[in-house]
Amino acid sequence: MDGDTAMPSIRVLVAHDFYRRRGGEDTVVEREQALLRAHGHEVCLFAADNATIRGPLAKARAAWNATEAPDARRRLGVAIADFRPNVVHVHNFFPLLSPSLYDACAASDVAVVQTLHNYRTICPGALLWRDGHACEDCVAGSPYQAVAHGCYRGSRLASLAAARMVDRHRRAGTWRTKVDRFIALGEFAKGRFVAAGFPADKIDVKANFTPDPGEPGFVKARSGALFVGRLSPEKGLDVLLAACRDLDVRLRIAGDGPVADSVCRPESQVVMLGALSPRAVAGEMTRAAFLVMPSTSYETFGLVVVEAFSHGLPVIASRLGALAEIVDDGETGLHFTPGDSGDLADKIRWAVAHPDAMRQMGATARRVYCQRYTPEANYRMLRAIYQRAIAAGNRVGGGRR
Repeated sequence: MDGDTAMPSIRVLVAHDFYRRRGGEDTVVEREQALLRAHGHEVCLFAADNATIRGPLAKARAAWNATEAPDARRRLGVAIADFRPNVVHVHNFFPLLSPSLYDACAASDVAVVQTLHNYRTICPGALLWRDGHACEDCVAGSPYQAVAHGCYRGSRLASLAAARMVDRHRRAGTWRTKVDRFIALGEFAKGRFVAAGFPADKIDVKANFTPDPGEPGFVKARSGALFVGRLSPEKGLDVLLAACRDLDVRLRIAGDGPVADSVCRPESQVVMLGALSPRAVAGEMTRAAFLVMPSTSYETFGLVVVEAFSHGLPVIASRLGALAEIVDDGETGLHFTPGDSGDLADKIRWAVAHPDAMRQMGATARRVYCQRYTPEANYRMLRAIYQRAIAAGNRVGGGRR
């Protein structure tokens, strides 16, 4: 347990709707729960799982309840009464839990913290991305613009459900009045939410973290490029493959997703690894010369970048969103122009031609990880955010003043 905290053991009820295909948000939820328990705090998980949405009727019901889910609100009220938390920390509420969770918290007078893992509350598609490039049309404009483009899962009907949720709670002032503290994963993401009307004074910036694998051991020869992540259009795999087409560099791709079949190519220099275990990903990161993050969307964070840093691996990243914020050009990696395969090819050529410089960037990346992205550094920030949330309503815990 952390001995320097002025706050006694707190009770945290974590609310999260797990994704059908496991992703970074699910990992963060699990890591934060373990971190809190390791420091002596009591944690209760209130969960839903999108894998339970099967068949047309279930999908229709989930779409309708995405705006208000009375059953989820009722069940959370029961969980609050039973567990008596000091704070409810909401991660993903879409679509099975809905923002009605906040009403259950208000009825029990318990503090609310919401992590803004993605842009779902201001963009029906959650990515601020459309047709291969960043898009901010719905940040200040009508979210129903997303319906015509099918921004959520390529479906106009599903996009309508998401847009209805955004519009309803924007008009009701939900984001301004029903959450005590928001957690944005970086300054860039915070700026997008503020532009959409979120109260700047309620948003704390706290990055995600990854466990420390220890100082990188001796590696005889790091070589080749590595991509790790979901194989989906906004991740820029087409840009990466175009950049590597005429380069003499081995590219290893770890991950799975909707564009996996189109990414798979017979070129001997491109190796498809499929979805890997965390241990296998760590092994790849100790062997590669650099990681490439070619996203064409505004990443809110980039957990895989921090994982690379922890292994002393430099990153070549799009000069876009959180990636440009996390990767310091020329210090912990290199930037390239988003969507520009020629510029990315130039940066990869430079990296291959300057292995000593890349090793130095990797060493700097490891130092940055130790300063900013360890579990201990994250715990101190998370604890402080909980303190501010509880103080916002002059609450003393257990769901009562």
